[in-house]
Amino acid sequence: MTELHSLHGRILTPLGWRRGHVHFDQQIRMLEVEDHAGDAASLPAILPGFIDLHVHGAAGVDLMQGGDVARTIARTHARHGTTTLLGTTMTAAFEEIESALRGLAQVIAAPDADAAQIIGVHLEGPFISPQRLGAQPPRTLEATLESVQHLHALAPIKVLTIAPEIGQHTALIPALAAMGIRVQVGHSAGTYEDAVAALQAGATGFTHLFNGMTGVDHRNPGIAAAALAHAEYAELIPDLEHVHRGVIRLAARAIPRLYAVTDATAATGMPDGEYALGEQRVHKCMGCVRLASGSLAGSALTMDQALRNLVEVGLDLADASQRVSTFPADYLALEDRGRIAPGLRADMVVLSADLQLQQVWANGHQIDLHSPLP
Repeated sequence: MTELHSLHGRILTPLGWRRGHVHFDQQIRMLEVEDHAGDAASLPAILPGFIDLHVHGAAGVDLMQGGDVARTIARTHARHGTTTLLGTTMTAAFEEIESALRGLAQVIAAPDADAAQIIGVHLEGPFISPQRLGAQPPRTLEATLESVQHLHALAPIKVLTIAPEIGQHTALIPALAAMGIRVQVGHSAGTYEDAVAALQAGATGFTHLFNGMTGVDHRNPGIAAAALAHAEYAELIPDLEHVHRGVIRLAARAIPRLYAVTDATAATGMPDGEYALGEQRVHKCMGCVRLASGSLAGSALTMDQALRNLVEVGLDLADASQRVSTFPADYLALEDRGRIAPGLRADMVVLSADLQLQQVWANGHQIDLHSPLP
């Protein structure tokens, strides 16, 4: 018989904050709301588990290494409150991407109770612009339906980043959307009009908004301006390095379901030093991850810190929680998670009054936050 657990605190429900208990096994079974108000501010906050749709690595390993490394990545991020994630590729030789997806598929097929659930792939490379590589190596390719179908057969692609101005990319979007793939605009030198055309063709999001794309010039608007004007969803890296605090607030006002991602690399959870990012070497120093040129190269961000940063820039906790849980769940139509309500997966985090992580529950299993990784 499955053990029934209970948590007590300020619970963020779809109807707002409620003081009481949440009872659960693998699913949330009941919310028991207390009538008396009392001093709820001193109670721990119980939020939905975090959902990160852009993760390259952690704990010194990078997804592009292939094999079993995705398991270590998922275990590391679970210790920071992430209960669901997408393994994210880099631009690389096609056979290296194939190898990474084969390794990822093995971990998806045999999930780890002590880890975040990996539900698929964010294919960030190689279908991007050579003019907006960011930290990606110069191995870009033009997408074909056949190449995407081939990769999708190796591991389920949930999100795919394209530069819409390249070749037939915009023309491919309806077929990709019909496969159940969320097409995002990113790493693009395109124009405002290119992004609008991509959205009209069925694209649904933007990859790390403002980074790796044309901007918001008021006479020559680019990809980021199209996102602010038209997007329902977009991902953003709130490490307070990739995007200025004020611009995070701007994006949160303009894009109804702006959500946070980490863009985490192998440097996440590690001391300062040199790490792999695909075929390139990056350096972590004072919390930032950069190429030798000094350009930002992913991050060392975790989702619990992303939540704290969103609160720091002025979002209230309930709003910030939606942007690390509910909105990414909605974006991928994950109806069984992203909220605390009866019948949903028991994916929850418990935070202290100063938003420090106290407990993580993934599918009703408590994650040991301090045990050493294998």
